[in-house]
Amino acid sequence: MAKMGKKYSDNVKRIEKNRLYDPAEALALVCETSTAKFDETIELHIRLGVDSRHADQQVRGAVVLPNGTGKVAKVLVFAKGDNIDKAQAAGADYVGGVELADKIVKENWFDFDVVIASPDMMGTIGKLGKVLGPKGLMPSPKAGTVTTDVARAVSEAKAGKIEYRLDKTNIIHCPIGKASFGAEKLQANFDTLVGAVIKAKPAATKGQYIKSCVLASTMGPGIKINQAKLS
Repeated sequence: MAKMGKKYSDNVKRIEKNRLYDPAEALALVCETSTAKFDETIELHIRLGVDSRHADQQVRGAVVLPNGTGKVAKVLVFAKGDNIDKAQAAGADYVGGVELADKIVKENWFDFDVVIASPDMMGTIGKLGKVLGPKGLMPSPKAGTVTTDVARAVSEAKAGKIEYRLDKTNIIHCPIGKASFGAEKLQANFDTLVGAVIKAKPAATKGQYIKSCVLASTMGPGIKINQAKLS
């Protein structure tokens, strides 16, 4: 087992091991314990009481964080016709068709964070499911990344739109900003993400929906949040 650094050990001591913190307290504490030499990303990890193996219990969507993520996303758009100009005008980093799909497959090219496609391009990029899917990059109507309004999708991605989805262990992992944002801006992003996840609760869900919620910085320890205080 790797030895913990002094800063990490000191930060662990500041967090009460078995305590469930109110969201505001946790957000303030995660900023205080983000002591790395770089601006750490703050992530929220939400474990849900659903079974992602069932189609009617999937939780997936996208939301624009009011204060962004602290990172400007590189956006790739698959489009043709007028949508090429619209995507470029909206600030897309890469716009094209089959030539970009081939580049991904043949060159293992992934110099982008978000992939958007107009519906008429799905036939072209269908073959990319096996390479984009595992990375969470495959365009989806649910996430708003398959759309006729490519300009709006690009603008939202650049403004801080994030996608949330369950992993195989029924946990959602999402960034909600940077430590430098401070607790107030992080709180607005936190509330927006949690609100979206709660709104996306499947009708088939039984029992407790949010099982646990943990906040953590890139290099810091996890801080458990009292899920009863989430609404």
